[in-house]
Amino acid sequence: MKRQLLIYGSGRHTVPFLNYMAKATGKTKPNLCFIPTASGDDAEYIQRFYEVCEQIAVTPHVLRVWINSYDQKESFDEILSKMDAVVVGGGNTLNMMAIWKAQGIDIALRKAYNKGVIMGGGSAGSLCWTLGGTTDSRPKELSIVSCLGFLEKSHCPHYNSEKSRRPLYHSNILAGTLADGYACDDRSAIHFINEKVHTSVALDADNHSYYVYKKEGQIVEELIPGTVLAQD
Repeated sequence: MKRQLLIYGSGRHTVPFLNYMAKATGKTKPNLCFIPTASGDDAEYIQRFYEVCEQIAVTPHVLRVWINSYDQKESFDEILSKMDAVVVGGGNTLNMMAIWKAQGIDIALRKAYNKGVIMGGGSAGSLCWTLGGTTDSRPKELSIVSCLGFLEKSHCPHYNSEKSRRPLYHSNILAGTLADGYACDDRSAIHFINEKVHTSVALDADNHSYYVYKKEGQIVEELIPGTVLAQD
């Protein structure tokens, strides 16, 4: 079964990225599920997801975690098993990881991923699929967070928009605190198939994705070639 990931720098919903994910399923009208755990199931974020989905050929779903067993009769595993693609939103990565592990959502996501459900998202929603990276989920300063590790590399979202992210990512890789990994500008994405880079796509020519690693004590940024998506 082909395993696919689409990670991008910003957690903002955009038509081109969600449409790209939908088309990658190979389905005419795939089931696309939004998981807004990192934002506390924020109502406006969920509404924006539905608005974007109205512009593309998908059947939208939302997996909320602030639920109760009286009203919700399907398990998280049952919900995810029916999806063709899953997109995770931005927000507090640390809190999201804790909730997912408490609820068994991490296990359900892994099962769905291995069965061919496409996974993706931006910001917290891109970081979560990797070994980890830096997060603003704690007070005072950016700190390291460990994630699901579907992709056994580190990750840095917001590579071009938050000034502290890039140098901090470099210093952590140089120190060995983080493994080598992938960085995405806010409007750029990387598509992985079976944990290997398939391509990079972006919303404009000014945003890019990179493979970042240490060589002879220095940081190397390798640009990942890609294309600019049409803004239909």
